[in-house]
Amino acid sequence: MTQTKPMILSHLDPIIPSSPGKFKSSPYVFGRLRFVTPRAVTLWSSLFLFFLFLFLSCSPAPPASSAATRRSLQTSEALPDWESKARTSARTQSNSGLTVLVTGAAGFVGTHVAIALKGRGDGVVGLDNFNHYYEAGLKKARKSLLERRGVYIIEGDINDGELLRKLFDTVRFTHVMHLAAQAGVRYAMQNPSSYIHSNVNGFVTLLEACKNANPQPSIVWASSSSVYGLNSKVPFSEHDRTDQPASLYAATKKAGEEIAHTYNHIYGLSITGLRFFTVYGPWGRPDMAYYSFTKDILRGKEIKIFEGAARDFTYIDDIVSGCLAALDTSKKSAGMKKRGEAELRVYNLGNTRPVSVGKLVGILEKLLNVKAKRKVTGLPGNGDV
Repeated sequence: MTQTKPMILSHLDPIIPSSPGKFKSSPYVFGRLRFVTPRAVTLWSSLFLFFLFLFLSCSPAPPASSAATRRSLQTSEALPDWESKARTSARTQSNSGLTVLVTGAAGFVGTHVAIALKGRGDGVVGLDNFNHYYEAGLKKARKSLLERRGVYIIEGDINDGELLRKLFDTVRFTHVMHLAAQAGVRYAMQNPSSYIHSNVNGFVTLLEACKNANPQPSIVWASSSSVYGLNSKVPFSEHDRTDQPASLYAATKKAGEEIAHTYNHIYGLSITGLRFFTVYGPWGRPDMAYYSFTKDILRGKEIKIFEGAARDFTYIDDIVSGCLAALDTSKKSAGMKKRGEAELRVYNLGNTRPVSVGKLVGILEKLLNVKAKRKVTGLPGNGDV
């Protein structure tokens, strides 16, 4: 097994807002895409704070209902020319450009990746179900941003196999950037089935569509650093065991990695998994700690800080650079006849400089000029950190 050398990547132009039992060696090609970002947490720009305050002041509370409306092309796309719009959005500016389907395109990472791809001349079509895990208005605002950049988003669900079949028949995608997922750890206590629906069933449905597509696309997808679970060794290495997840979210991401291995082995799909570490930046998710802490500090509410908790905060531009690098270096899928070796890779995508949650709160206190009401407590046993 060949060890992939570390890759140091430059930033993009700024974008505005497991299996139990004995551990065995993995068949994955491992490597690191790690970044020492010049944007340390302590140097958050006033621009980022402006958008943070704008979001906090304008966004209503997320609705209690977790049910997402499942749509297909027939029901979600009233306009008869969706095929023409998708083909137009998928056009590349050069013969060497990629044609990429970005799932979860109206999400935090998906929006930034889609804009970066389009900005460098690749063809991009987005797919998102606009569920109500958090305020759908934020996703709608991201959709408007993408449309202004020439990225067309189809409103639909990755579990809709017929939708995906029609989409792959309409556009000959060279790559899939799979970012659609049920995110978060705490929400699994309320709606565990949503994690299975999106992160397991949805991933399988997408891989089935890729398997049957002509040509078969190369796939890059978002795993998570949470697969390291109860590991105490730091820093995390791609060679570390990942069979002790500490949350249902982590378990579904681990399941995704095993599913990726299966589809690579049987069907010859080229698949790269990226284990994201805590991502922050403009247009971020409102359930992330830096948003919720800011809101609570401004409201004078008590903040719970888990003793010893730290996060490897990674700026969104660095995550985007890693996603594009993975797309650019991915080999073609080999197909079931295995014409050539089917590629299977996994990378950690992080900053390598963890910041304690207490320090994060201190940074927010300084920037907001407000003293937080802290409550330090022990780490929970349910994965909610």
